[in-house]
Amino acid sequence: MPPAPPGPPVPVGFSPIDWIIVASYLALVIVIGIMVGRRRTGVDDYFLAGRSMPMWAVAISILATSQSAATFVGGPEQSYTGNLTYFMANLGGLIAVIIVALLFLPAFYRHGVTSIYELLGHRFGGAAQKCAGAMFLIGRVFASGARLFIVALPFSMVAFGDTSYQSLLISIAIIAIGATAYTLTGGIRAVIWTDVLQAGLYITTIVIALWLLWQKFPIGATEIIEALRTDPDGDKLKMLDLKLASTGDLANPYSLWAILFGVTLFNLAAYGTDQDLTQRMLTCKSARRGSWSVIISNLIGWPIVFLFLVMGLLLFVFYQRPDLMAEAAPDYAIGSSAIVFLEFILHEMPTGLRGLMMAGLFAAAMSSMDSALNAMASTTIADFYRPMLGSMVSPRHERRASRLALIFWAVALAGFACFCVYWQKESGDTLIDFALGVMVFAYAGLLAVFLTALLTKRGSSLSVIAALLTGFALVLAMQGSIWDMWAPKLGIDFTLAFPWKMLIATTASFVVCCIAPGKRRESNET
Repeated sequence: MPPAPPGPPVPVGFSPIDWIIVASYLALVIVIGIMVGRRRTGVDDYFLAGRSMPMWAVAISILATSQSAATFVGGPEQSYTGNLTYFMANLGGLIAVIIVALLFLPAFYRHGVTSIYELLGHRFGGAAQKCAGAMFLIGRVFASGARLFIVALPFSMVAFGDTSYQSLLISIAIIAIGATAYTLTGGIRAVIWTDVLQAGLYITTIVIALWLLWQKFPIGATEIIEALRTDPDGDKLKMLDLKLASTGDLANPYSLWAILFGVTLFNLAAYGTDQDLTQRMLTCKSARRGSWSVIISNLIGWPIVFLFLVMGLLLFVFYQRPDLMAEAAPDYAIGSSAIVFLEFILHEMPTGLRGLMMAGLFAAAMSSMDSALNAMASTTIADFYRPMLGSMVSPRHERRASRLALIFWAVALAGFACFCVYWQKESGDTLIDFALGVMVFAYAGLLAVFLTALLTKRGSSLSVIAALLTGFALVLAMQGSIWDMWAPKLGIDFTLAFPWKMLIATTASFVVCCIAPGKRRESNET
């Protein structure tokens, strides 16, 4: 593999004050994890916080986890290079969380599960539970590894002044070690409370950044809006794409049709079949509270996503329209649209605020990684370790095993993030599209299996396994270089955005899962 060209140098480095702010924040997070962890009484408390978490804290934690560094870095990139159609993806999310609240969560609470894949064990048997848990673990390595790679980009720029392969690999290792340290100490309770802190910080930083950027414009809002609306490359204020899905439109992930059919399914899988997010809802006292936590999380996420997209639009005018900026135009070039917000932070922010902004970025990153590690450890223990040893294992032994599982998955995430350094450069996707696209591998099959369990009386362990493999294989077949090898032979000359891959693979997997006749294992199964 040829070495990657170094990224653009950072002309304005971090001052000691900036580093002190970042280090102080990271230390505070670790201390909170240790303090909260002292309240833990057992393994289930480690993973479910005794189902005692307040609804508002769970809602904020879900928000922080679902947005992550991909939104912090990739959100501005979406509107900087395109328009506002990404914002309407929230509509698919809202439809999905309502379905999760009405259909999925009541079943999870009724069975008192620690891992949501235990529900599949009740419905289809132990083999189905283990295979679904394994698919989640694979998918979570893909998804969280991609997010870890994304946050390594700005960390590498700040710490090493470039985004070369070597710098990125070192950055990935440092971030993974930091997130693992405080996740080990406090379990899901620490994850949720630190997520509340981290969400508050990164929301504060985007508001401050928008205010500082606005002060630099020599023109008013009317001129900016007109420039964005009449941009030669298209209306950058366009929010709703109503084009019918022709072959050309299938490459657009945020048309209304892609959102209604593909993005809705994607979010249904994210909130209903992914232990990472669903585990938050299970820490509430009841299914009703858990349901409201995820709905509230989605609603408060709308304006926050919009703020990041507005930042991208303003950065577009700031960097790409010197005719409007006049003497206020920056005198340096942007190396990559993927890190345009980071470039602004490093070049334009005063000392101290640069450190605060980067702390906000790392907050967004760690709020995703900590939850992923805890969810992967809980799945490992509930779906594999306990069924294997049964009553032979003591609570103390389980706690030790859960920590070892967490460390193992931290290493796996870091390893996949290193692979993403090469993969993302080859794909050519924006950071958000890349992060979402890798999640489809596991989501398609998992969603099909859960829908079969909750909506039908069909399916068996074998059909569950076949459905999971079908979903993964179909998504793999629709990936860039593989798709390019076989699609032209069938006369297919278009590419598919990730929502259409999700729709196709989920539909096929659902059909496969329903082929086998099934019998409910419990009379009260939903």
